[in-house]
Amino acid sequence: MRKQLFTLLAILLFSSPLTAQNIATKTNLLMDATLSFSAGAEVKLAPGWTFDLSGSYNPWTLSENRKWKHWMIQPEFRFWFRESFDGWFIAGHAQGGVYNLGNLPFSLLGNGRYEGWFVGFGLAGGYQWILSRHFGLEMEIGAGYNYSRYDRYRCETCGEKLEEDMPYHYLGPTKASLAVIYYF
Repeated sequence: MRKQLFTLLAILLFSSPLTAQNIATKTNLLMDATLSFSAGAEVKLAPGWTFDLSGSYNPWTLSENRKWKHWMIQPEFRFWFRESFDGWFIAGHAQGGVYNLGNLPFSLLGNGRYEGWFVGFGLAGGYQWILSRHFGLEMEIGAGYNYSRYDRYRCETCGEKLEEDMPYHYLGPTKASLAVIYYF
């Protein structure tokens, strides 16, 4: 019975014509793996051009007061080398958001707790596979520049402020995505 059900499911998924659509929604599995909610939508603007608007949100404080609380938004224009929603693309993106970080096993800024905001831009490239009429998979990597301002606190739980309104310049990876896509 399982073999027949799997065969029927495979026929339904892969028998439809594999053509690009005009609207897609997605979730970034890499962000989801960090316990952040992620969602995005992409629309076709013209032949070979799309606009993607993605974002993420993490409201959680974990054990030992570890937190990577944030919200961010990342608009992006994409140029497709074949047709929209299929194959290789290059992109230019902007991004911005707010964060509250503390007690993480890694930190770009050092020890303590950081509350601040950031804005930036970057370039990216990726590939999208159309798996069926309604489903696809996408991989993307990007790099760029972010400017941030933050307040730094001595420890993750106490309120003693050590630095206020500190600037931070970052140059490096600004986007990594492994997304599951639903086409309309």
